[in-house]
Amino acid sequence: MSAEFEEFTKALEQRAEKDISNPSPAFDQVAILGGGAHGKMLGALCLSQNRHVTLFSAYGSELNALRNAGGITIRGDGPVGTYQVDLDSSPSIQTTAELDFAVKSAQVIFLTGPVHKHRTYAMVLAEHLQDGQTLVVAPGRTFAALEVRTLLKVGGCRCDITVVEVQNLPYWSVTQGNVLNLSESGACTGAAIPGRRTDILTDLENILPNLVPAANMLHSSFADASGIVESVGLMFGESAAVGTGKSLPPGAEPLSEHQNFHSLLASPRSQSLVSAAFAERRQVASRFGVRNLPDDDQWRQMYAGGANKIRFRPHDEQIATVLRNAVTGSLIPLQSAGRLAGVNTPVTDSLITVAGALLGNDVGAAGRRLESWGISANNADDARKTMESLARGEY
Repeated sequence: MSAEFEEFTKALEQRAEKDISNPSPAFDQVAILGGGAHGKMLGALCLSQNRHVTLFSAYGSELNALRNAGGITIRGDGPVGTYQVDLDSSPSIQTTAELDFAVKSAQVIFLTGPVHKHRTYAMVLAEHLQDGQTLVVAPGRTFAALEVRTLLKVGGCRCDITVVEVQNLPYWSVTQGNVLNLSESGACTGAAIPGRRTDILTDLENILPNLVPAANMLHSSFADASGIVESVGLMFGESAAVGTGKSLPPGAEPLSEHQNFHSLLASPRSQSLVSAAFAERRQVASRFGVRNLPDDDQWRQMYAGGANKIRFRPHDEQIATVLRNAVTGSLIPLQSAGRLAGVNTPVTDSLITVAGALLGNDVGAAGRRLESWGISANNADDARKTMESLARGEY
């Protein structure tokens, strides 16, 4: 284990030991944008900590399902129980279809969902935000804070706000209606723009106990290996008698405990492909001054889980969405940064191409690309200086 990553994990352990029983926590007023699995999880977590929670969704099906169920039920890891919705007589998650109402009094706003929703929310939010608010993209993936902050400016936002990206949530989930079965996830990096606002990350650790602040947005974004794990696992992974080299008999179904990313990446060929993509990510990151990234095993643990922390693969109807998000939010930004720095990324390029063929559309056109935000340079040094300036919020 690298010395830098040992410090990373020790910092996480120390934060886990903190007393977080403060009856008046920072970020007492929370808004959550999105009623999917991540939005519901964050709503339950925040309500379990006695925060005032408002959940916004533009989809009637999401709001109706929540209201009809009367609450969100958590099982497995985490704060087990049922968290009520829209009660007047006791603390509950308040739901709304009015975006301006949801964010008006919020101190922190969680932006959830896939990459294309991040973009939509950023443009729509621009005229509704106020000075001092914090917008957290969770999970953000690569260059999430940079893209959201750029689009907020394009949308006309002139407020003094902080944009934070976090690369994972405290739990992975398997969703059955409004029941979330949670499994504790690994450590994750996070960073803010402007980069000097590290106190905000400290406050967020109470909500997201697996969060370890990165040096800046570049470190947080290059530490995002989610797209590699997900794309290789879903496109090339094993799912049956994993690790044994055996195939299932005709008509047999794989055991449910084998339907997870840890198992999908267990074969030698999957591990080799993942390692090659990891190596490209490290090479590009090094051109931007980021060198203390996890090793292969640590990265797999963080994004695929292991023997004790299981991340189950998505249901069949969710695979296309997960794969598209992995490519557009993680692989394509890495490819774009590599081109800016003059680094070839053939393995990453191939994963993008295969995913596009499987999804039946040009995912490349929908991905996060630095050049689409006007970021260009004549050499790697200029690219690094530009990106460092953006990470500090100097633009």
